Amino acid sequence: MSLSPISKAVYASLAALLFVNTTHAADAFSADSPWMFGDWNGQRTQLQQQGYDFSFGYTGEMATLIDAKKSSDHGTEYADQFAIGAHLDLEKIAGWKDTEAQITVTERNGRNLSNTSEALNGHLSSVQEVWGRGQTWRLTDFWIKKKFLDQKLDIKVGRFGEGEDFNSFDCDFQNLALCGSQVGNWVGDQWYNWPVSQWAARVKYNVTPEVYTQVGVYEYNPENADNRGKGFNLSTDGSKGAIIPAEVVWTPKLGDQKLPGEYRAGYYYSTAEAAAINDPNETDHHHGGWVVAKQQLTAHQDDASRGLSGFVNLTVHDAKTNEKTDMQNIGLVYKGAMDARPKDEIAVGVARINMNNDVLGDRSEEIDAEIYYGLHATNWLTIRPNLQYVHHVGGDKNGENVWVGGIKFNTSF
Repeated sequence: MSLSPISKAVYASLAALLFVNTTHAADAFSADSPWMFGDWNGQRTQLQQQGYDFSFGYTGEMATLIDAKKSSDHGTEYADQFAIGAHLDLEKIAGWKDTEAQITVTERNGRNLSNTSEALNGHLSSVQEVWGRGQTWRLTDFWIKKKFLDQKLDIKVGRFGEGEDFNSFDCDFQNLALCGSQVGNWVGDQWYNWPVSQWAARVKYNVTPEVYTQVGVYEYNPENADNRGKGFNLSTDGSKGAIIPAEVVWTPKLGDQKLPGEYRAGYYYSTAEAAAINDPNETDHHHGGWVVAKQQLTAHQDDASRGLSGFVNLTVHDAKTNEKTDMQNIGLVYKGAMDARPKDEIAVGVARINMNNDVLGDRSEEIDAEIYYGLHATNWLTIRPNLQYVHHVGGDKNGENVWVGGIKFNTSF
């Protein structure tokens, strides 16, 4: 009998709960604990102090179509992801100075409303960002990192995705156009974000405490994105070239209240050939750039852990090989608006995805918008009910306008 994604989550939770109840029930489900199943009578914190930090996370996303301009479709879908990982402080474990490693395995399940709903047919983004790259097990992280020159130079090698270090952005929204590294969303045939990994190397240098530069080389191997038994592929047999990103990052703390910000500007180039949009027999190379800005703008009643923040994402891509030539998103997040709920947040964002008008005729731009309320239920559970709006689905000037309701929740076991 095949279990649904929700049933799998319930059974996994009950199994883990049985284990906890027979060991350290007093620690389980404490609202102040970062883990649903507690500190294992102090053993988990002790392991962290020894250099072993284990994680088990779950993300679930439900989406239902509320209304559409032309279609009467009102479907509902659920997608989810398990992520099991271990972060190793190798200085504590083996005496290797300024060295750490990460191993992460993920599994995705479910279906995406953007793929099954008639009203969302051709959707450029996704109303459930956790869906994608195949519903399968994957080795998502397998890397080691070491710092040199009084920690100014940072070198990371192994298997990981571009978006972990380059064009990085938070993933609290449920709509894909407002979540994570945006280059990977629009150049996804070669730039692989989480949960896909590839052989890679990244070199970072801290110019000042607030400014660093970095450059990376990422293997482009289409087999890494294959979901038919290739989730743990370590071979380079199918390699076609490399993605080379470079970036400058500024992380200031502004004003008397030292409000944090992060500003990124970068460029990428692919050595692999890509078919030209207007002539499949002609090839060229993907290339483009990005700007990302995040800044806390206010402190709530002089409390810098609360307040209003803003963000902007811009990406541009070559018109010869890309269907999407550019995208922009902008939004605001307010954390701790209510004294009774100091860790809750409310956020709103709008994204514009621009199609390649030169070769795609009357297809123009798609607008994706979302507002969510982030309920910080406990330190190990956040629930984000959201409302999404998609204008001109697929960039079709005469396309659907759709309202979608969703719920996203993140749990740390």
